[in-house]
Parts: sequence; structure tokens; C-alpha cells
Amino acid sequence: MDRDLSEDDSVVDLSFEAESPLAPPTELLERLPSYDWLLQAGRGQTFFPPLEALGRPQEQRSWSSFLEHRVPVMTEDVAREALLSFVNSKCCYSSTVAGDLVIRELNQQTLCRYRLETFSESRISEWTFQPFTNHSVDGPQRGASPRLWDIKVQVPPMFQEDIRKFQVPHSSLVKECHKCHGRGRYKCSGCHGAGTVRCPSCCGAKRKAKQSRRCQLCAGSGRRRCSTCSGRGNKTCATCKGEKKLLHFIQLVIMWKNSLFEFVSEHRLNCPRELLAKAKGENLFKDENSVVYPIVDFPLRDISLASQRGIAEHSAALASRARVLQQRQTIELIPLTEVHYWYQGKTYVYYIYGTDHQVYAVDYPERYCCGCTIV
Repeated sequence: MDRDLSEDDSVVDLSFEAESPLAPPTELLERLPSYDWLLQAGRGQTFFPPLEALGRPQEQRSWSSFLEHRVPVMTEDVAREALLSFVNSKCCYSSTVAGDLVIRELNQQTLCRYRLETFSESRISEWTFQPFTNHSVDGPQRGASPRLWDIKVQVPPMFQEDIRKFQVPHSSLVKECHKCHGRGRYKCSGCHGAGTVRCPSCCGAKRKAKQSRRCQLCAGSGRRRCSTCSGRGNKTCATCKGEKKLLHFIQLVIMWKNSLFEFVSEHRLNCPRELLAKAKGENLFKDENSVVYPIVDFPLRDISLASQRGIAEHSAALASRARVLQQRQTIELIPLTEVHYWYQGKTYVYYIYGTDHQVYAVDYPERYCCGCTIV
């Protein structure tokens, strides 16, 4: 029988327990004046942000100067050059077509893209622990822990997402490790503390079946050193790293998130909307502040409605669980041209979109498959 019958009081037998770190029982943790609810909930809790005054009042805007913006007219030479640049970036597209085609018609439209960004901060707290290495303990005896929204931290640059974790002051408690019960190690689950296991070659018989000579793998002992614990018979506790004690404390987790709402005005052409959402445009309007207000009088009613809808959606989603730090709304002009061309007796179509003249070719002739994906 592989199990070692001798018992070592200094090593707890956790043969049938998981070796990954476990959360401590809540009854081990003392109550902190401002954080009693953590013991009741058992998990992390989101803290509602304090109410703050809104930003500057809504201003009356005049769009007359904005409407004077005009995107340059698409010409046949520019349309052909855009297609040649696109074809040269594709290994499976023949450049001959781009040079020989005959452009029949150019249908140009200018679209508007509305974008709303809301940069917010949310805070949650949770009990966590780490091995205690006999350093000073910042516990309740040093004073009351501050409320989570009273803890001052450095905010990252606006509209750049980040997650940071901080130890809440005066929340530390030192407890015996709940995994190894303060022993720092436990019996190996592979050999049950013996340090050796039955030889896999001879199954502990010291000789292989129907052979008179001794087993070469175990040198006739019938046992092999346990590979799980390297023959020691016990393993260092993975939770306390052998320190026997744990430092428990409340951890503040701060998440900075940039929520995005986008809308592209309607158009009559067959260019995919997902391409237009990513297209490079010309900035027409930008409004950035701690709080932005809906656009209500833009000449394109769809843009005004999108602004109202986006701000309402972000407000409803974030009001009860995050603090809004900054908002930014923009309107961009996105040029879009549908190009009809003739090549070898057939008519084809491609689209040029964005101020950098990106191309979307639906049925480009003379494509050759060589294992790459055609987009």
C-alpha cells in the first residue's frame, strides 16, 4: 500500500483538497466600522459615486459656418489612383484592370458621423490576502478606513482606459493561513507523505513479469521518487507560500472606461456601414467638457436624434455605477463615392470612402486566389 502510515503533526493532510488559493472564511475576519457589508455580501461591492453638479449650461449653436465645409469633388483621375493604390496592396488583384478600365459614372455623397465618448470611473472593493512576511500592519488600530470615494488617486489621461488596484488604509488583518491551518506545508497528494510511489514499470513487484532480473527503473526497490514533491513527502502551502500567516485587507479596484456611441447618417449606396464607422473623416464639430448636452438643431435631424439618444443611453448606463469624468462629442464629414466602370464588356462598381480614399471593391475582375483572404 502506497500510503505512509506515520503521521506528522506539523504537516496537515490536504490530499483531497485543491491546492489553489482559497478565499478565507468570513468568520475569520473582524468587522471594520465602515465595511461591515463586505462580510455580509461575501464578494466585492460596487460603490455608488457621489452626486456632482452638472457642467456649464447648454449653449445656443450656429451651424452656418460649419455648413460651409465642403469635401473636394471626386475626379476620374483621383478615383483611378485610389483603385491602383488599393490593388497594389493586394497580392491577388491584377493591376491591369485598374489601368485599362473606363470610368462611366461617379456618384458622390457626403455623410455625417456622430461620435460620443464618455470617460467614467467606477470603484469596487473586495477582501483579498497575501502571505504575511512580518512587516508592519496597517490595521484598524491606526484609525478608521476612509470611504472609497474619498481615496485620492492619480487619474489617467482622459479617454484612456485603465484598471488599478489599491490597498485601503487601516483595513489590514493578520490571520492564520486557512489553507494549511498555520503549518506552512501539507502532505503531498501524490505520495501521501511517503516521498516515494510504486514503480510504474514493475508495479512494485521489483521484477518485471516473467523476468528473473530486477527492475532497472527502480533498481529492484519497487519504489520511485515522487515527482510531485521531489521526494520530500510534503509541499509548501501555495496560499501562504510557507509563511503560515496571511495578511487580509480590503482592496480598492478602480476601473476607468471609455464608453463609445457612434452613428453614421443614412445613405443610398451599398457600402457597408461598418467600413464607414471606421473611415477617416474631416472634423466638423467638437464639444468636450465634464458634461456635454444633446445637439438639438443640427441641419441633419438624424444627427440631432443620435446625439440625444447617445447621451441618454450613456447617462442611463453609468448614472448609478460610475462617475463621469469627461465627455466628448464630435461630428465628422465622411466622403463616399460610388464608381461605375466598364471593363471588357461588363460593368462593375467600387466605392471610395474616407478622406484618405480607402477602397471597397465588390466584384473586382481578374482576382487570383493564392491562399490569402480577399477583403
